[in-house]
Amino acid sequence: MNVAAYIAKRVAFNTQKSFSRFVIRLSVGATIISVAVMILTLAFTNGFKETISQKVFSFWGHIRIQGFGGARVSIAEEAPIFKNDSVTNLPKQFPQITSVQPFATRSAILKTEETIEGVLIKGVEAGYHFNNLGKFLVSGRWVQFGDSSYAKEINLSEFTANRLHLKAGDSLQLYFIQPGSPARARKVMVAGIFKTGIEEYDKMIAIGDLRLLQRLNGWAPDQIGGYELMLNDYNAMDEVNYEIISALPMGMRGTTIRNLYPNIFDWLGLQNKTIAIVLIIMVVIATLNLITCLLILVMERIRMVGLLKALGASNWMIQKIFLFHGAVIICSGLLFGNLIGLVICWLQQRYSLITLPEDAYYISKIEVHIVWWQVALVNAGTFLICFLVLLIPTIIVKRVQPVRAIQFR
Repeated sequence: MNVAAYIAKRVAFNTQKSFSRFVIRLSVGATIISVAVMILTLAFTNGFKETISQKVFSFWGHIRIQGFGGARVSIAEEAPIFKNDSVTNLPKQFPQITSVQPFATRSAILKTEETIEGVLIKGVEAGYHFNNLGKFLVSGRWVQFGDSSYAKEINLSEFTANRLHLKAGDSLQLYFIQPGSPARARKVMVAGIFKTGIEEYDKMIAIGDLRLLQRLNGWAPDQIGGYELMLNDYNAMDEVNYEIISALPMGMRGTTIRNLYPNIFDWLGLQNKTIAIVLIIMVVIATLNLITCLLILVMERIRMVGLLKALGASNWMIQKIFLFHGAVIICSGLLFGNLIGLVICWLQQRYSLITLPEDAYYISKIEVHIVWWQVALVNAGTFLICFLVLLIPTIIVKRVQPVRAIQFR
């Protein structure tokens, strides 16, 4: 019989009420909360960053290729470049690139009988990957490109449509301001309405036919404002942008969307600091909790330690009793902490229990993205720290003198 394990079980799992049993349960509960909070913090923060990033990428790709005369730090009307096979064939040279799509932008004024609104129209071609934007479509459909000179349709954001009192299927006038010339008007239909939740987009962007912008700008059919490159991993934006420099035609340059929207990505970068702060706090709480619990158990059982020593028990055997208590706390805390954290993540992902004000956070609910290596790291780190903490009672036990311990009250 393992005497140390037998004594530890009698102390820890005694059905009768005891202070030791209460302290162990309290410590297990605190460890469970710490582990669950760490998992939830990582999953929710990852989901937040992933969702916001994908919203930005869905509209503008991961890398934009433009001429050197184009806007460097904002989405404005670009200097035209000619379509080039060297750019469209980039996915063959660089497997990280999944698609290359031409675009152009131009400012316009939308007018109805009641009001007007300024927007930036993004012109795209037939074959544009609207599937990247599918989750943003609120009503109607995306622009359809027919055989006519250009599609007389447009997609508006819900914000703009509400300001103009429009819905899918309604018509309105587009006015394009020409420097030194009268404004040019075009009548278009609202094909559909989208909502990203990002204020900068919803207040500004509309989507139309690239051919319309080419005609208004006096461009040739093979002139565009630039290319959007989509990658299979957005974390490789900077590396891919550097690698494609040598493959780009003269007069063209690539810019990552992170450089075009530094405010959004700097804001997202701050979330990493939030994660670090929360993890440190939870680890400190779990560590102090376990230290306190073990110290209380040692002090509360000091007479038992003295009696066992008087009966000839070795220090190691007595130490194993408290190591068993620590193991109960660690294993129970990790098991139920993971279970509770992952179940809450699943419930939030399936039922959207926690909502957010979209105008403030760019998302309407807390998004969940579990990175399993992070979960494994939380468990490994918690186990390692708690294991080191378990060495504390072993030091105390060695210094206990049987005579004084038996007299201890």
